[in-house]
Amino acid sequence: MAADLSMNQIIHAAVRRDLSRTAAALRSMADGDAERARDIQRAWNFLRAELKHHHEGEDHHIFPFLRAQGVDGALLDAMEAEHGELHDALVAGQDAIDGVVADPSATKAAEAAAVIDASSAVVDRHLEHEERDVEPLIAEHQGDPGFKVAEKEVRHTDLSKAGDFLVWVQDGATEREKTALKQTIPAPVVLIVGALFGRGYRRDIAPIWKA
Repeated sequence: MAADLSMNQIIHAAVRRDLSRTAAALRSMADGDAERARDIQRAWNFLRAELKHHHEGEDHHIFPFLRAQGVDGALLDAMEAEHGELHDALVAGQDAIDGVVADPSATKAAEAAAVIDASSAVVDRHLEHEERDVEPLIAEHQGDPGFKVAEKEVRHTDLSKAGDFLVWVQDGATEREKTALKQTIPAPVVLIVGALFGRGYRRDIAPIWKA
């Protein structure tokens, strides 16, 4: 049975969750809580690294494959330009969070939360655009051997990063998203790789969202 959601949509859902959780964590941060500020910074660094990997994979592998199939170049140019805007928005968020680490006041945290809200709006516009206009094109080529090669190139090859990734996309996910993940990647692989190699995420990031 085909997955209800694509891998791309599963990743997008994880990104949206983290953006929302980051803003909420900043707004609820107690005045002077330097440890909490550093925790939020660590979670943000993880999100930025995952998004960088995801979008570089699209720019270097997925979009070139689609161009070779005759997909509208203007659309793909827009996607790449939006990746640049998204990068700038995440840097702004990074600077704001770094500022909270330097001055862990409730006022500074609230200001940073507003910056994260603005960054989230930029990210969400891009994700919605991609889901609306690019996802259907990807679906058309899902069974193409060339696409399978491109798709393989965007996966994490380091097992520890793959394990952290699998734990991340399930952390706070809906049952629909978890089911789709196991329809896209064999359930035993999700279970075993996540269990054996996702310890870093479970130790360093997941507890931040439970605090």
